[in-house]
Amino acid sequence: MRFSYHCLLSLLLTTGSASAFITSPAGRSATFLNANTVTRKPNSAVEIAITAPGTATSAAFDKACSELSKNVTIAGFRKGAKIPPKVLEGALAARGGRSAIRAQAINALVAELVEPALKSEGVTPIGQPTLIVSAEELAETFEPGKDIEIKVACDVWPAIKFTSEEAYKGLKGSYTRKPFNQEKFDTAMADLRDRYAETSKIDDPTAKLAMGDACVVNMVGYMATADGEKGEPLPNAASGDNVEIILGQGRYMEGLVEGLIGASVGDTKTVTVAFPDKLRDKSLAGKKAVFDVNVLETSTRSLPELNDEFAEKVRPGLTIESLKEELRKAIDEEDSKEYVGARNKALADALAEVLDVEVPETIVQQQAKEKYTLMMTEMRDGGTSDAEIKKLITPENFQKYRDIVADDIKKDFKISMASDYLGEIEQIEVPANQIDEQMGALKKEAESVGEAFEEAAIRPKVEATLQRRLVFDFLAGHADLEVIYSDEKEPEFDAALMEKLGEESLKREQDVESA
Repeated sequence: MRFSYHCLLSLLLTTGSASAFITSPAGRSATFLNANTVTRKPNSAVEIAITAPGTATSAAFDKACSELSKNVTIAGFRKGAKIPPKVLEGALAARGGRSAIRAQAINALVAELVEPALKSEGVTPIGQPTLIVSAEELAETFEPGKDIEIKVACDVWPAIKFTSEEAYKGLKGSYTRKPFNQEKFDTAMADLRDRYAETSKIDDPTAKLAMGDACVVNMVGYMATADGEKGEPLPNAASGDNVEIILGQGRYMEGLVEGLIGASVGDTKTVTVAFPDKLRDKSLAGKKAVFDVNVLETSTRSLPELNDEFAEKVRPGLTIESLKEELRKAIDEEDSKEYVGARNKALADALAEVLDVEVPETIVQQQAKEKYTLMMTEMRDGGTSDAEIKKLITPENFQKYRDIVADDIKKDFKISMASDYLGEIEQIEVPANQIDEQMGALKKEAESVGEAFEEAAIRPKVEATLQRRLVFDFLAGHADLEVIYSDEKEPEFDAALMEKLGEESLKREQDVESA
């Protein structure tokens, strides 16, 4: 029988009272109306003293008596009858529950008064506030009708502070990427020259076509039979008259250019070609065909010199140097997308250094539990038996794991909070068309594998993730990063960081809406 790792972890690893993971309002911190009742503690924790008036203690005590009377049988009283408090306390004390009524009354006061008190002081707790002095201990001095001071502690969402004003601008760091792709630049420039090549008709009808020449032909195509002979005629779209063909590698279907090398005007060449596997017309994709190609005219082609005259033809106002610069920039920007992860890691490391944020212990504990649960699940999926995994899930093992991952959890939390804050103060918004485009791609992907697409649930996550990317683009635009060019492969950055930060931001926003 399989068991729930989440349930087992909750039973074995919970220290103190169990607390649900609640996320914070983005970029906000707690403010307090009455400083005398609130004491700040390390790691973004606070202690709040709440005074319950005598009317409240009396009402809570009476209610506790009434509830306990329903479940206690005492000689001389019928079940459910009202029992005097002293008699009830005496009966409970004889059964080992001397302070049961008063402890229950205190717990009722906590349930009734703590939440309103937190709200009145502007405190947004993370998880469940806990009593500093237990209800059993407080019961020793509890007197119905008299005021009582109850102290609770809770973690709160920390303030976002930087080591200096706008320290997030000018972040310093470095990352490694491959050098500029000169081969791609040379290929792009050659393609551009080829596009503007000039043709000159060959007057000699006996001249033979060579690679780089051009010709005008009539083409009639047939499906190839199993033995390579002509079969059924191809659709008209696959044939044609007065078709210009430039003899260059990789321009057309495999076999066409090669079959025309050495042909002259008036020749009819029979060539066998293979249609590409990814051809739009699925009826022809990946299949072989036979073409009768009649050469009508041949021409030589001359490539333009790389000078200002050529650049002017490409776009008025360009010089050859500005053309090269634009081409280099376009190629470099395209290649740099491969290294956005490495760039973002450098930015995240630098951002964490200029943040002064106390990370609540509740966050560390909860995130460590989630990571630990995931690790156990992956071990099971990897073949480890349930019995072996159960042996590993102990408070001691979890504490060791928690100590190992704590620093990374704190860093991720800081970056997530800072990303939300920067998105807000710098007014970084995701254009609607980008969200729609991403949603469309995800929907298409889901439909292709037969999965349901829950747009209402997915859209906020997509928007939050895209905003994280824009925030890091903003940081990069204001950073002082050193780019180290190397042919060695850089270790991959966790590509899920943006998505993770986006999900954390979304949780915080949902918490604000539900508060």
